[in-house]
Amino acid sequence: MTEPCFDVAHLGHVELYTDKFDESLDFFTRVYGLTASLVTADSAYLRAFDDYEFHTLKLTRHHTTGVGHVAYRTSSPEALQRRVAVIEAMGCGIGWVEGDDGHGRAYRFSDPDGHIFELYFDTRIYEAPPEERPALKNLAQRYHGRGACPRRLDHLNLLAADVEAIHDFMTKALGSRVTEQIQLDSGRIAGCWFTVNNKTYDIAYSEDHTGAKGRFHHVTYAVDQREDILRAADIFLENGVHIETGPHKHAIQGTFFLYVWEPAGNRVELANAGARLILRPDWPTVTWTETERKKGQAWGLKTIETFHTHGTPPVARRD
Repeated sequence: MTEPCFDVAHLGHVELYTDKFDESLDFFTRVYGLTASLVTADSAYLRAFDDYEFHTLKLTRHHTTGVGHVAYRTSSPEALQRRVAVIEAMGCGIGWVEGDDGHGRAYRFSDPDGHIFELYFDTRIYEAPPEERPALKNLAQRYHGRGACPRRLDHLNLLAADVEAIHDFMTKALGSRVTEQIQLDSGRIAGCWFTVNNKTYDIAYSEDHTGAKGRFHHVTYAVDQREDILRAADIFLENGVHIETGPHKHAIQGTFFLYVWEPAGNRVELANAGARLILRPDWPTVTWTETERKKGQAWGLKTIETFHTHGTPPVARRD
């Protein structure tokens, strides 16, 4: 496919499972700084202060951790029908669901690794209560300054046993473009970064070294500037949050990052991508070699071992 496809508008929300619901909810609201649009007995609908939709993170009580589903919003009702037709022809469709408190009817399907996805168009727009209404009418909610206070959902990273199969799937099912990738000396693709719009990426996949399928690596929210991440590091430290790595700068995609584990063990990132966008319509995929990746991150920080081994739900490591 050479003609760009813009049927899919953007990443909508991520459902994250937790077996420590109350502790996870406290982390995401009080410490991380998301707003709870709705909290029920089994789920919390959360969003950053400038996310326009009712929620961008659905936190769900579960017997384990990991990702429940990933949702994208299409650019129109007609675009939704076009994508559904393509996905059904690919043989990976699951079927229609009636939606939930955050959006309307959605079509579910699965990737080759078993992760569940949704496509929807009808959505619920967040309406800020009087005490949260911004002075500027082009913002969804005023900056509340609670916790790390991220601005918007940015991307997520999933683990997969076969990243090359994911490459073919994402480009066909969603019309995604591959902006960057990792190719090992063996020729195998070990990581891919995808976008459906002019962001550098909205989802990434990396190789699951355990051989397991359907696992989660991390979800990321964006802040305005690097100083916000430095402030967040102190906030996490004061609240006893496990800081896994960072603050530092990625070589791939160039984001300034900080990774932590929320109380149930799911990895969460704060990132600042600066002003970097993919505006070039014929952007060539940037390929990183195995040797280049072994050098570590942009300024020389070596990638720590848990970044390659820790994912959710946990699995026993193979010797």
